[in-house]
Amino acid sequence: MSAHLYIEGGESKEDQIRCREGFRKLIGKLGFAAGKKMPRLTACGGRNSALDDFKTAHSHSKKGDYIAMLIDSEDPVADGEKTWEHLKARDNWHRPAGADDEQVLLMTTCMETWIVADRTALKAHYGHKLQENALPPLIDLEKRNRKEVHDKLTQATRDCSNAYAKGKRSFEVVGTLTPAALSSLAAFARLERILKAKL
Repeated sequence: MSAHLYIEGGESKEDQIRCREGFRKLIGKLGFAAGKKMPRLTACGGRNSALDDFKTAHSHSKKGDYIAMLIDSEDPVADGEKTWEHLKARDNWHRPAGADDEQVLLMTTCMETWIVADRTALKAHYGHKLQENALPPLIDLEKRNRKEVHDKLTQATRDCSNAYAKGKRSFEVVGTLTPAALSSLAAFARLERILKAKL
């Protein structure tokens, strides 16, 4: 049995390495030991590339393998368990033959939603210049527009020497996040539940 996650993120080869490393650190904190239960991670660049890589791997998978993609939902999700339904409505993506909803792990609405949910990690990473009051409220965080979340995170860190930016800095922050802080997010709780059941 093998497990492989195809992750949206990393436009350059360097950023794909950083993306993989950031998510390896975060997922590792769920209790998966490297080399034992930890899934293989591939950073794919854009979401369409993640879909293409997922479809290719899914079509060649063996019985018992767990092949999945971890992507931004881009918009709020009506039912977090009906992932292919969301992707069909939003992106006109079609579910590959034999694929199920648990093979799609969504970051609702974007990776930055997960980042702003962990205020302790943000304060530790950015230091005293972080303007926490500029961050979006934690209430109904997964219903917030992705541009609003991204813009507020950028605004809150603008005076920091390592101000938030997509790429190297964003994946560094992901690696500092803790599952306990993200467990209140339905999408992260779902990822944890599914990975622990599958691996």
